[in-house]
Amino acid sequence: MTTTSFEFPGRWVEGAGLLLGPVLMLAGVLLRADVDGFFPAQLAAFAASPERMTLSYGAFAAGNVLLWPAVVAVVRRVWATRPRWALWGGALVMAGLFARTFHAGVSHLAAQLVHVRGLEAARTAVADSYGAFHVFQTLNTAIFFGWVVLAIGTWRAGVLGIARSVALAATSALPIGVLKGTGPMSVVATVGLCVALVPLGVRVLKDGPAPRWWAYPLALGLGAAAVLLGVAG
Repeated sequence: MTTTSFEFPGRWVEGAGLLLGPVLMLAGVLLRADVDGFFPAQLAAFAASPERMTLSYGAFAAGNVLLWPAVVAVVRRVWATRPRWALWGGALVMAGLFARTFHAGVSHLAAQLVHVRGLEAARTAVADSYGAFHVFQTLNTAIFFGWVVLAIGTWRAGVLGIARSVALAATSALPIGVLKGTGPMSVVATVGLCVALVPLGVRVLKDGPAPRWWAYPLALGLGAAAVLLGVAG
């Protein structure tokens, strides 16, 4: 049997994740920086500024999803010399990304309640169900400790250096849960993520030939088609 070498998901996907994931999460955090962090104020902001809050939560969720190829890129580099740190750090961080995606879905539903049932009904529904058990609660530890474990791996493997490894570890300060607003630690965490990963993303994208000219309009066209099809249901 003939085998070929292929590093999934590939340089361009990894580079895009390293660049866009942290930047979108930071943008999402900053867009709601003037709103109190607890859910009643977050829901009130959805009622008062639905476009801005939808953009904020959407950017954060999209950035969170785009971090998976970024994590793969980091794990592969740590694996070369520190496989155990790469394995545990990568597994914990990935589990945390899944949990945050679940939280984003619940936040989206809560925001829709504001539109279809009104602010007070949405507040009551969220308050009465806040803290209800769900399977992803078991991953809260992974959300918190995963970035620290991976950061230790990047430092010990010499992938990011001490300063950027500390910046990566700071991501663990990002609040956990549904309808979380922006506090000082949210900004610190997402800025740290940008400091740690964006330069690596630039290096990954530059470390090889540029795509052919037709790849750019093709990517834009596929992206636009995906948006249109998604909105159409």
